[in-house]
Amino acid sequence: TRMRMVLPISQIEQAAPYMDRRVLEHIGDGQTEAFEGFESFDLLAFDWYDVHSERTKSAQMLLYLDREDLFIFCEDDAALTRARNIVAELEEEAADHQRLLYGFFLRLLRGDMDHLDQMEDRISDGETRLLEGKLTGECLEQIVAWRRELLRLKRYYEQLDAIFDQLAVNDNGLLDRQAVRRFSNLGNRTERFLGSIQNLREAVTQLREAYQSQLAIQQNDLMKLFTLVTVVFLPLTLLAGWYGMNFVGMPELRWRYGYPAVAIVGLAIAVGLVWYFRRKKWL
Repeated sequence: TRMRMVLPISQIEQAAPYMDRRVLEHIGDGQTEAFEGFESFDLLAFDWYDVHSERTKSAQMLLYLDREDLFIFCEDDAALTRARNIVAELEEEAADHQRLLYGFFLRLLRGDMDHLDQMEDRISDGETRLLEGKLTGECLEQIVAWRRELLRLKRYYEQLDAIFDQLAVNDNGLLDRQAVRRFSNLGNRTERFLGSIQNLREAVTQLREAYQSQLAIQQNDLMKLFTLVTVVFLPLTLLAGWYGMNFVGMPELRWRYGYPAVAIVGLAIAVGLVWYFRRKKWL
């Protein structure tokens, strides 16, 4: 009798009578990799990531396939619900386990390219805002969030790509020729996803460098302003220090227009420096 089950990993014992006895030993030894092929069955393991939700936590999915049975074990409730919904959709149209397994992965990847395209649009919009000089603290936070998201996606698709490649090799002959071709096509799809993710990671890296450059430019402009203000008021400080010494016999101290003259000279120096800086386009 062909068996199909979707169970929590904690209830894997329920499927033990239908599986090869080496499975539990293999899992118990902590040897679950992305793909493990045996003479009579395949064991697939990957950390499922819900691309289309705000959830950032991954959950392991473990799939067992032999010539008669297909079992899907999930680490948490979210992964279990997702797997059960997919299997329920495919129950009638997938006559055999090979087609169901293909449909399962096909639905897991449904809409993922649209998600990457939308992410590309958001990154492009962020680049536009950055070039317009609209720097805020949220810009850096968004860049960091994009980097984390792309890293999660990269790890997720790398696992699936390794699984599809091994299924397409089909060393133990569990899959027919049509199934091998289908999983090869899925492998090509995940490779396109990984290529797109790599491009987006490079774009985010360039965006971060542009952010740092814009920040450095703003800091340089601020330091230039401070420097120019210091230069403008430095002669006035010199005049104030000079006349603050109160040397006896300085004619300006006995001249009726001494104070206004010094004030006018100081103002003229400040205005002259400002005019010179503007002419040189330093202001």
